[in-house]
Amino acid sequence: MVKLLLYYCWLIKLLAISFLAFVLLLKIVVLLWWKPRRIEHHFARQGIRGPPYRIFIGNVKELVEMMLKASSQPMPFSHNILPRVLSFYHHWKKIYGTTFLVWFGPTVRLTLSDPDLIQEIFTSKSEFYEKIEAHPLVKQLEGDGLLSLKGEKWAHHRKIITPTFHMENLKLLVPVVAKSVMDMLEPWYSTMSDSDEVEIEVSEWFQTLTEEVITRTAFGSSYEDGKAIFRLQAQQMVLAAVAFQRVLIPGYRFFPTKRNVNSWRLDREISKSLMKLIERRRENSSNKTRHHGPKDLLGLMIQASNSSSDDHVTVHDIVEECKSFFFAGKQTTSNLLTWTTVLLAMHPQWQVQAREEVLRVCGSRDTPTKDDVVKLKTLSMILNESLRLYPPTIATIRRSKADVELGGYKIPRGTELLIPDTGPSS
Repeated sequence: MVKLLLYYCWLIKLLAISFLAFVLLLKIVVLLWWKPRRIEHHFARQGIRGPPYRIFIGNVKELVEMMLKASSQPMPFSHNILPRVLSFYHHWKKIYGTTFLVWFGPTVRLTLSDPDLIQEIFTSKSEFYEKIEAHPLVKQLEGDGLLSLKGEKWAHHRKIITPTFHMENLKLLVPVVAKSVMDMLEPWYSTMSDSDEVEIEVSEWFQTLTEEVITRTAFGSSYEDGKAIFRLQAQQMVLAAVAFQRVLIPGYRFFPTKRNVNSWRLDREISKSLMKLIERRRENSSNKTRHHGPKDLLGLMIQASNSSSDDHVTVHDIVEECKSFFFAGKQTTSNLLTWTTVLLAMHPQWQVQAREEVLRVCGSRDTPTKDDVVKLKTLSMILNESLRLYPPTIATIRRSKADVELGGYKIPRGTELLIPDTGPSS
């Protein structure tokens, strides 16, 4: 009798395990095969196609191959950067048109560049679309700040941080920026005095300059305080770049692989360095002269953390917001300065016009003041053209929060939309 009872218990367990295994297998089949096929069929009926979906990997293999091939070749002497920075879009657009599907693993993205559709996404129907969650390694790098926050928390943080970017406050930061630029130019002058012609790797200098400006203007600290954080984030960017080339496997980031362990270590060190910066600033917060100077990001966040009102933020919030500003500010600004220098070298006539304007507005020796900056119209045009040709982001991604109609297309809830932003060629 006892043996029979044990047999029945064993049989029930076996059936339960078999059932769970069947349910798991069914979910995997639905996720990796049935759902993608259904999505492909839904869009095909509307005339939208793309490279065929491959189980589990989607189009990642082709994406990586095209990206590696494009980056292995020198850039042509042209402003057409699309084949290099979005090689998959450049290639598949010619085959499937400007609106097509591309698969990042089992996740579909509707790639589009029609201005009317883009206007709907960002203006007339923006309430139907939201930001997507970044890759976990990327989110570690950029922080859980304004770049990734959504809803009420995003609005709360934006309200706290906005005074940093009021025009009158930005004008107060001009002397700080000017000093950093003059400090950078001094060794250039000394190098040039020794030779009639000298080559300078401006991109490296501009990276150091932007690091200095960010730490001084956003955090009220010297470059030395931020240097360690920038160095650690540079290492994390390498890991994030590798992660972008792989299919995201849910839960994989929790496995103690070599890359994950390195990423965890870097994240701890970045948070530790930021905590030191925050604590040092808290200790100096009694310095009343800061209240008469420009408002900086860190000061406003610390002020909000000390508040007992609805504007309160946690120390963790401050750390995450600092990560975002360190990450977002450096590469975008240094790349803008570098590409602007390249464009001026390619078009000497604009160098002449920009130089004449600066001399006319600022004089032969004076650095620009807050009143001078707004008068530099030609220089503003040059910077805007640099941003148009070489934008800081190559694409924007949004996700539909509900079933929605977009320019006549029926977009199912949860569909990700990829909008290239690559200058005149897109």
